[in-house]
Amino acid sequence: MKLDPSAALAFLAGDAQADRVVPPAGFTVRLTLFTSAAMAFLMVFALALSLAAGRLAATWSAELSQGATLRLSAPAEQMAAQTAAAIIVLQTTPGVASARALSADEQRALLAPWFGPDLPLEDLPVPQLIEITEERGGFDAEGLRLRLAAEVPGAVLDDHARWRKPLVRAANALRALGWVSILLIGAASAAMITLAANAALAANAQVIEVLRQVGATDGYIAQAFVRRFTLRALTGAAAGTIAGLIAVSLLPSAGAEASFLTGLGLRGWHWLLPFLIPPVLGAVAFWATGVAARTTLEGLS
Repeated sequence: MKLDPSAALAFLAGDAQADRVVPPAGFTVRLTLFTSAAMAFLMVFALALSLAAGRLAATWSAELSQGATLRLSAPAEQMAAQTAAAIIVLQTTPGVASARALSADEQRALLAPWFGPDLPLEDLPVPQLIEITEERGGFDAEGLRLRLAAEVPGAVLDDHARWRKPLVRAANALRALGWVSILLIGAASAAMITLAANAALAANAQVIEVLRQVGATDGYIAQAFVRRFTLRALTGAAAGTIAGLIAVSLLPSAGAEASFLTGLGLRGWHWLLPFLIPPVLGAVAFWATGVAARTTLEGLS
């Protein structure tokens, strides 16, 4: 069914006599309300997941593309000289903003999650790490590797490319999965509401036949069902959306120690997007009920 703008207010206001055609309570009412609420709740989380994955993809790409690491292996008596030579090479490389050798405490902190906080770095052949910060345009990694091979043979450059691409690809795939989930939830909502509408129409076949005998048109009867089911879907979706927003707001917020699981919440204007879910599900219910009503009424003819 289609509504033109002039009929929108009449549709929302309804017709008390026509509304009696649709049962005000019963299984189909509970099914429509529950389905709409549950699907809206899931949509909020799918939306939050998709938006969070998009943020992660952008963050990981930006952070990993602006940094690199140089790993330097050399005998203990040559480490200081090799480190100084490597830093000179880096400082004279176009595209490198800064280069800094990590202290023993910093390297110990990096290794602590695997080897514990009391790792004796002084007694172990641990490579020296040099942190590289890139300029916006980046640097020529292959050219730098050739210079390092000639001047600091024990240096190994890691520009994070092998880590960056899989992470960004995984985050983008997760974002796409979130949007696909939203589409599937919408399709499942349409299917469930269609089943509920068909059940209500079939249960009221005798009432519909009486209405036809007194002159009611199929369009009049169908509009009564469409209106009732659309408003029920809107009500359930609004309740589910509010519940979903409350649940999302209780998720851990992203902070200094943020990981993927602590960044699933909504941010900024993204909090407004879930409020589109009730009208979207209402539109799905309007379309699905209209199709179900026309098909079932034709079958009862």
